[in-house]
Order: sequence, then structure tokens, then C-alpha cells
Amino acid sequence: MITPVYSQEVAAARASGAALVALESTIITHGMPYPQNVEVARSVEADIRAEGAIPATLAVLEGALHVGLSDGQLETLGQTRSAAKLSRADVAVCLATGGTGSTTVAATMIGAHLAGIEVFATGGIGGVHQGAELSFDVSADLQELAQTPVTVVAAGAKAILDLPKTLEVLETLGVPVIAVGQDGFPAFWSRQSGLSAPLRLDTPQEIATAHTMRRRLGLPGGQLIANPIPVADEIAAATLAPIIATAQHDATRDGITGKAVTPYLLQRIYELTDGQSLRANIALARNNARLAARIAQALGRN
Repeated sequence: MITPVYSQEVAAARASGAALVALESTIITHGMPYPQNVEVARSVEADIRAEGAIPATLAVLEGALHVGLSDGQLETLGQTRSAAKLSRADVAVCLATGGTGSTTVAATMIGAHLAGIEVFATGGIGGVHQGAELSFDVSADLQELAQTPVTVVAAGAKAILDLPKTLEVLETLGVPVIAVGQDGFPAFWSRQSGLSAPLRLDTPQEIATAHTMRRRLGLPGGQLIANPIPVADEIAAATLAPIIATAQHDATRDGITGKAVTPYLLQRIYELTDGQSLRANIALARNNARLAARIAQALGRN
């Protein structure tokens, strides 16, 4: 098993037993332009610290898995144009060849588990893409949730996905999908998707207790905590539906496939909403980070 490279802050937190929250780095390299990407990453880290936990942003830098990035490393990564987008299938090759890459949900879960971090905050998970019955385009995030014992706090699955099929696959894989404070499953930029959430919990302590109970039962995999975007920041699902449909039509027209689909769709939706989708994305990411910090602290009390 490899030994990650820990930042000074994360190493001190591990030594003292402080609560830690993992963060992905794809949002830095593939989510938005510099310098906004670095500013948002710093804001999310600051939100976690303000809640009493320590952020641990993961990335592969020159063939080493870093858990926690220094301010200089964050700045450098934010300006890197050649970073690979790493998931379960390619993270080992990137490490073996001395490459540099940012971690998706799946790769971040793998790295967090290696580092003993049980809570991870992200924006939204991947899932079953529209038309997957023909393309077989299903995110590795779903299998990772079924295998790796990390609680993932997200604003549901990305609204560009086939949400009913995504929930069906998560159920088949035995992944608990837990909405926070509401009965409906949130849809990333929107608080409601029109679908019921399989499970509901209302407090960080309840979520932490459920995480611990899975471990005591010997069950593999983690939990998906579906945390709705704050009311003031949401874009109604009815408003988004025709915009998403247009973006998906454009992706098909332009022959976009594989890993390129999600960034393409997010960029088109950004353009079609005059930037409102990005503002909502930032708000939900920060909201998830705050909840994840509270869950991590609750786990420390279990």
C-alpha cells in the first residue's frame, strides 16, 4: 500500500485526532478558469476550518498522492493546463508514470480511504448519463460508493444525468442515498428533482451514527449524503430542464463522448444561464463542505 504525502496541516490534524474532510481537485483543474478556481478552492477550505475541521484537498503531483495541498501547490495546480482527470481506472497509471492529475469523486474516495479520512465533500456525484442504455456511459462514482467506506456529501447527482436510473443503480449496488432535511432527492442546482429520496436524516450526528453502524455491520462501501442547495442559491428544476435539454442536444451534435461529456455540458449550461449555474455550483459546494465538517466532527464523538 502506498503512503500518501501529507501537508503539514493534515499531518498535524492526523497526529492530534482532529476531524478531517477530503476535497477533490477536479473542480480546480477542470471546473472553472484561473484564478477563480483557486479562490473557490480556498473558500471551501476556509469554510471547513470555520466549522472546526481540517480540509484535505487531494491531487497527484509528479507521481505522488498528496493529501492536503500547501497554498503554493494549490496555486500551481490551479494554473496547470495538462493535469489528467483521474478516476479509479487511471489513477494508478498516473502515479506509476510520475504524472500530475486531479482527483474525481472516485479517485478522491480511494485516496481519502488510504489516508483514513471518512468524510468527503464535493459538488455532485456522477451517475448514469442520458442514453446510457445505448452508450453504457455510467460514472465510476457509483461503483466507488459501493466499494469504498467514505461518506460523500454532495448536492445529489448532477442534474445533467438520468436521475431515476442513477438512483436505481445506487439501490442495486446497496448504496444508502440519504437526503438531508427533506424527503425529496435534490438535483444539484435545484433543491427538488421530483424524485423521492430513499432515506432521510436531519442532523450530522444521525449521519455519523449511520456511517459507524455500516462499519459495525461489516458492510462495504460508503453513503451518499444528498444535501440540498440553499434556497437563496437554487435554480428551479423547471427553469433548468429546457436548458439542459439544449446542452445535451448540442453535445450529441458535436460528437462529445466519454469523460468530455460532463465538462462540455456544464460549460454549455453556464453559457445558457449567463453564469448563474456556476454561482449556484459554488454555493452548493461551500454548503456541502460545511455539512461535511460537522459530520466529521460528529464521527469523532462516536
